Amino acid sequence: MVADRIRSLRENRKLSQAQLAKKLGITRSSVNAWEMGISVPSTQYVVELSRLFGVSTDYLLGLQSDATISIDGLDEDDIRMVQHLVLHLKSKNH
Repeated sequence: MVADRIRSLRENRKLSQAQLAKKLGITRSSVNAWEMGISVPSTQYVVELSRLFGVSTDYLLGLQSDATISIDGLDEDDIRMVQHLVLHLKSKNH
């Protein structure tokens, strides 16, 4: 679960394993091991990954199935626009 989430989040950001590793200050082989399920990131890296990708640690660890979007720094109009877009996409996909 963690492996799939890391890979998916990385790919959605159009990052290579090497680019993600560089952002975290680790080796590419460490990222590869996480994505292959050979090892899991330490607590420190779970927190760093969640911040980098803008998701909760619970989502990253597979404890929560819903991803969240941070609205910090958005004004009321921006928040309404995000809410409208989410509703539109949900109705389109159902």
